[in-house]
Formats: sequence, C-alpha cells, structure tokens
Amino acid sequence: MRVLIVDDHPLYREGLKALLAGLDPGVDALGVGSVTEAIAAAQQGPAFDLVLLDMNLPHVSGLEALRQVKAAFEGASVVIISGEEDPAFILQTIDAGAAGYIPKSTDSALTIQGLRVVLAHGVYLPRNALNRSPTATAGTRTAAPDMSPKQRRVLDLLLQGKSNKVIARELDIAEGTVKAHLWAVYQMLGVTSRTQAMCRMHELGLIGQHA
Repeated sequence: MRVLIVDDHPLYREGLKALLAGLDPGVDALGVGSVTEAIAAAQQGPAFDLVLLDMNLPHVSGLEALRQVKAAFEGASVVIISGEEDPAFILQTIDAGAAGYIPKSTDSALTIQGLRVVLAHGVYLPRNALNRSPTATAGTRTAAPDMSPKQRRVLDLLLQGKSNKVIARELDIAEGTVKAHLWAVYQMLGVTSRTQAMCRMHELGLIGQHA
C-alpha cells in the first residue's frame, strides 16, 4: 500500500509515517510539504492508495487544496488530518469529496481505526461532526431504502469520495446514468447532498462505524 502524507511540518510527517507502520507493516509512505509537491509525486512512480492531507498548507490550503489533490489522485482515498475541529468545516470537506476526517488531536489507536474504516471503503468522521451534521429533511423514511444493486454501488462509491466521472469509469456507465442513480437514491433517503446521504446511511446502520 502506498500512502502520501501532505503536511508542511516535517516532524508531524515523520510521526504519521511511524503510525502507519501499525496500520500495515509493508506500507510505503512518502511525505511532502505542499500541494505542488503532492501533484508532482502523483506523476511519478506507482499510484497511491491513500492521501493524508493537512488543510493548512503554504500557497494553497483549505478546500482548494482538497480539490486539487483529488483531481491529481483520482484513484486514491483522500483523508483530511487537520487541527481544525469545527463540525461545519469538517462536513464541508466531506461534501467536497474527502473520504474521512481525522482531527490532529485524535489519539494513535483511533487514528488507525479511522484509516481502517476508509481502507474498507467506509467514511470516517469524528463523532462530534456526525452528531451535529445536517441529516435528512422532515418526513424522511425510517426504514432502509429499497435500492437496486447498481444504485447501492453508485452510492457506495460516492461516499468513498469518488467523483461522478470516476464512478462512471469504474462501473462502465455514462456519467448521466450516475447522476440519474444518485437522484433516485437521494429521493429514497430524503436528502440533497453527499454529506446528508452519508449521515442518513449511518442512522440506518448501513455504513461503516464512526467513533
């Protein structure tokens, strides 16, 4: 497994590398200090499976950093590891396509647990963000929706942070078909966004556990 750590603090990068050994002894971890260096790394060597991204970086930071990294690493799961713990901001990153969010105050064991959730194709959020998240609108169903296998697969890939274009490519369907499936799924769940869909699936017990 190849992991890219994007953080401008060398000591923190080295700490994450050591932590990742507890996740997978064979992990190949590379650390860089900026989005520019991350994009350069994307163009060299084998593809990365996981990108750990700080949100406070030089030159390009925040949601723009996430957008650029996701565009450069389409096949990787991007997890935010940041000192920012505002639930509203955390949910913004999830809506922007992050596969998880781990505050830097999180202890080592819980950080590894969160990364394992993401690597198992789940979505990881700290409990305070999930508890304060915008959930489904009034009148939403309390029972699990009756999705087709293709609709569930499209939703699962969306919750992993995949773009419509990537979902279409992975499932070998048109991007318009992806949008149609998502519209139908949102109607079933009574939601209007990726974050709301994720929280609704948590409520129904149909998505990976959070902590």
